[in-house]
Amino acid sequence: MRKLIAGIHRFQKRYWSANRELYRRLAEHGQFPEALFITCSDARVNPVTITHAQPGDLFIVRNMGNFIPPYSENPPDGTGVAAAVEYAVEHLEVRDIVVCGHSDCGAMKALYKDRAKFADTPHIAEWLRHGDRTMAVVAANYPERSREERYEITAEENVLLQMENLRTYPVVMKAAQEGRLHVHAWYFVIGTGTIFRYSPEKEQFEPIREEEE
Repeated sequence: MRKLIAGIHRFQKRYWSANRELYRRLAEHGQFPEALFITCSDARVNPVTITHAQPGDLFIVRNMGNFIPPYSENPPDGTGVAAAVEYAVEHLEVRDIVVCGHSDCGAMKALYKDRAKFADTPHIAEWLRHGDRTMAVVAANYPERSREERYEITAEENVLLQMENLRTYPVVMKAAQEGRLHVHAWYFVIGTGTIFRYSPEKEQFEPIREEEE
């Protein structure tokens, strides 16, 4: 906690002071983020850091496994992701949505554990259900891969399946059809700092390069 408090003081003395005008505008005029960024809660994955974004640039949703439950007209409990998607698209009018998975994801590894091991943490067991379809895809298409290889493949396939879930939301479908919203699948490799973007044309993840700016 001391480290966090010391960080607050450094933020106030250095960063906030140097960006006083930016924060004044944000306070007076509100937020107008360019993108909704959906990613994992993993402490090693910081959307602001990896995109070098400024305050107000990103509307961020984080959860274990960067899962996006499919749209439902009768939503169950735990609709925080759905509410954030609808708010970002319909009210903030973001132009892009990024779904970003990452390497060495604990949630992807947890998918392969016996769910009985989560008896004392039922909310974790229930949340991991959103990865069942991902596991089925990996089992059907990569049966010969080692366990370690399947962990990373699962993390990549999961991003694509969560994008499919995202497209079940009426607000997302409508905005995309009107050409005012674009959806992107990214994958962050923690050990190298490389961020990959999925290419629908090539059906594979490719490194994002400087010339793509």
